[in-house]
Order: sequence, then C-alpha cells, then structure tokens
Amino acid sequence: MLVDTVKHYMFEEMLERIKKIIDPSKIDYIISNHTEMDHSGGLPGMMDIAKNAVIICSPNGEKGLKKHFKKDWKFKVVNTGDSINIGKRNLNFVLMQMVHWPDSMATYIPEDKLLLPNDAFGQHIASCERFDDEYGWDRVRIEAAKYYANIVLPFGAQVNKALEAVSGLDINMIAPSHGLMWRSHIKDIIGLYKKWANNVYDKKAVIVYDTMWHSTEKMAYAIKDVFEEKDIPCEIKNLQASHISDVMASILEAKYICVGSPTLNNGMLPTVAAFLTYIKGLAPKNRIGIAFGSYGWGGQAVSDIENILEAAKFELPVRGLKAQWVPDALELEELKNKIRGAIE
Repeated sequence: MLVDTVKHYMFEEMLERIKKIIDPSKIDYIISNHTEMDHSGGLPGMMDIAKNAVIICSPNGEKGLKKHFKKDWKFKVVNTGDSINIGKRNLNFVLMQMVHWPDSMATYIPEDKLLLPNDAFGQHIASCERFDDEYGWDRVRIEAAKYYANIVLPFGAQVNKALEAVSGLDINMIAPSHGLMWRSHIKDIIGLYKKWANNVYDKKAVIVYDTMWHSTEKMAYAIKDVFEEKDIPCEIKNLQASHISDVMASILEAKYICVGSPTLNNGMLPTVAAFLTYIKGLAPKNRIGIAFGSYGWGGQAVSDIENILEAAKFELPVRGLKAQWVPDALELEELKNKIRGAIE
C-alpha cells in the first residue's frame, strides 16, 4: 500500500525510497487522499509500474484524478465509514471535504492508531527531524500556524466537521502530508485547530504597511506606540521586507489588523493591494480593521483600503486616518488620539 505520491519531478527519488522497502510493482493499493499535484504528480509513473494497483479515493477524488490525468485506472471510491482490509491492517476512511479541496479525505489505521489526515495538521517544513518533539513545540507551532493561516483558514466550518469526525478515534500519531509527524503534541495541535477553526483570536495587533518616503511608516510606528501604551502586543510588518504568508501567520491570532499605504496613481501601492486581495480570500472573521496612509494631493488609498476591509466584513471603528506629505509631531499625536479612542 502506498499513500499519495509526490510532485512529478520528485518521482524518481520517491521510487528509489520505495525500492528500499518493497518491489514497487507489487503495490496493490494506492490511497489518494488528495488530488492536488503535489500529492498526485507521481501517480502516472507509479501506475505504469504497479500495473495492478487500485487507486482508493473519495468520490470527488475520482472525478479530479480523471480530469487531471485522463487515464482509465482502476478506482475504488470510498466514503466516510468505509473500511478496507489489507491483511494485518484495516484502512478506515473519513471524507474531509474542503480541508482544503472538495476531494480531501483522511485515512485511519486502527491497528497502529495512526491518522493520515492529508493536508490537515501540516506544516511547510523540510528537515532531518521527523517528529514534533524532535523539532521542538515552539518552532513547529509557528510553522503549523503559518500553514493553517495560508492554506486552511477559509474553511473553518469544514475543519470543525473534520475534527468532530475524528474525535472518537484512538490516535497515537498524526502523519500529515506536509511537514513533521505529531506524536507528543497531538492534543495541543488539535486544540489549536479548534481555536483557529472558530476564529478565536488574541488581544493582539498586527500593523501591515508599505511606504514610499517614510511618511506612512511614521504613521505605522505611531499606531504601534498606542497599542503598546495599552499593553496590547503588536507586530509591525513592512511589505517590502515581510512575505504575505508570514504576515498571515501573525494575523491568524490577532484581533486588530491595521493596513497602511501612501496614495500612488489615485490608489494604494501594488504591494498593499496584493496583500488585501490575499487576506480577503483567506477571510479571517470578526476582526477589527484600521486603514491609514499619507498622500500628496489625492489621498484615495485610505478609502480604498477601508472599502476592502469592509467588504471582508471587518469592523472599522475609525476612518479617514490620513496625513498629507510628511506628518509632524502634532499630526502624529492627533493620529494617536484617534487610535486611542478606537481600540479597547
């Protein structure tokens, strides 16, 4: 039995690893927990070698694989509650639709108390360590949060259904398709997934901005001062230096999301526009948004940011935080007073 494959260009490396354990032509079953090409890219090569193998997948998995590869392979479609015996072990299946594709499913092996949850509980980590306790909880938690924020965040309702579906399983290990395997912090990561799926955030702020001549940057740091005055933890992220995936990891557990841009060509800077498009798609809920920015003669960037935050259903307690040209100490103090009145 083989669970998923790899991106197509990693196929030969995967095959060499399989050969160290078994003759790949003798593989009877290939479980496709997910159709996406980082999971299925090596499937055509595998099926050319394991010619009698049956692909086990969800109903949407069969549709997706046929659309991707246009092959008449042998499929066995399974649903939640279905089980297949492979000799010493049984394979139990749980559909996890939209965590994070319609075809996603998990496989549970009761004899090993092992959950293979596909993308759920994953991290983008490539290391010589294999398990959470070898890498360290503090570091793996950050990477798991980053993965969730950028991959799974829009699907909180579906994550809750998946968590409920696996809640009765006796699990000693979780082996996601990406990153480290969980054996020492299983309760911790499941607890965090419940928190994130329900959009439970901390009293924390993230200030995200880009700047041309440092005027918007001055405003960003003035806003940061107010959060610190109120003992609210605050991170500041310049989009020239911070990748949006790292910004989203910070936003995942933040109540306040402040976005700043100067006005360029009657709108916001492209980096800020790209970030707002990204965050709107990932759809964090029940957050408080604050827009700010400097301008020369137009000042449209701030209202454009506010419109996008409002469309993303953020609460906007204060509007129109603009500074013309270079804000002086008095203007920055006025900005701080407006922010003080807008946050708890």
